[in-house]
Amino acid sequence: MVSLRYSVYHSLLRISLLFVAFLLVFDSGLLSPKTAEVSQVTQHLLANAVGVKASVAPNELNVLTARITELETELSKKDRELNVAQAAYPTSGDGRIFGFVPSTFVLSTILFILLVLVSLNYVLDYYRMKHYFALLRKERQTTASV
Repeated sequence: MVSLRYSVYHSLLRISLLFVAFLLVFDSGLLSPKTAEVSQVTQHLLANAVGVKASVAPNELNVLTARITELETELSKKDRELNVAQAAYPTSGDGRIFGFVPSTFVLSTILFILLVLVSLNYVLDYYRMKHYFALLRKERQTTASV
């Protein structure tokens, strides 16, 4: 009988499990707080890259809205600079950023689901092989008695 333990499916399941675990370690910043920061910056850059641009004929309302947007952009830039300056003086002992990070939560959930699937797979394979060997033993006993 061919063992399913080394099938392509099992190999892909193990590889995906290791990949998601590695991605989770990188995204959560367990190795270094910089990896979490790089991950967050990358996610923000990707979110900013996806967008739609449309133009409207200029009028008084559009000009005022554009000016407000420009001022908000300047304010957010100053806010980022202030955050960078504050990050130079971390309040926690190791400098890590605490709080809920959605990407880490999603990756943790995916990793947990993969672990459950791998465990379930091995348990079901064990019971299937146990049942197969019981049938094989029973068949050998009936052919030996004949």
